[in-house]
Amino acid sequence: MLQEKFERVYTKFKLHFYQEIFSRFQNREASLTTVETFAMETIMALGTPTVNEFANFMRISSSNAAYKINSLIRKGYVEKVQSEHDKREHHLRVTQKYIDYYNISNDYLHDVMDRIQDRFTPAECAKLEEMLTIVDQELMPEVCLEMGAER
Repeated sequence: MLQEKFERVYTKFKLHFYQEIFSRFQNREASLTTVETFAMETIMALGTPTVNEFANFMRISSSNAAYKINSLIRKGYVEKVQSEHDKREHHLRVTQKYIDYYNISNDYLHDVMDRIQDRFTPAECAKLEEMLTIVDQELMPEVCLEMGAER
């Protein structure tokens, strides 16, 4: 039962995002492909990864990653920024163009969080936060988001 409820909430977040994307682009072609959208969400979640860190995380070759990144750079969704610590290294940074695109789903997340805080007591919200922290830090070791920060 818990799994079904969790899947339903996760699916609703995804479907809301898809509804918003389709409604905004119904009269013109979307500028990001599905795979590019996944790539951008990954870059955003990782912070400012290098191309190699992105490739390793996605489990693809560096050349395949570079191809995808170059397409995203041409479309204006990501830029390469030289590392302050190692001038040979470049980090990927999302642009305001992508942040505006990303906010389609992020705004809905904020709306749902506001509804949660209105509906539940502070103690219940604290318990939910505690449980989500445990899921994040202990129960999902396969997905590490602690990379890509400017070192």
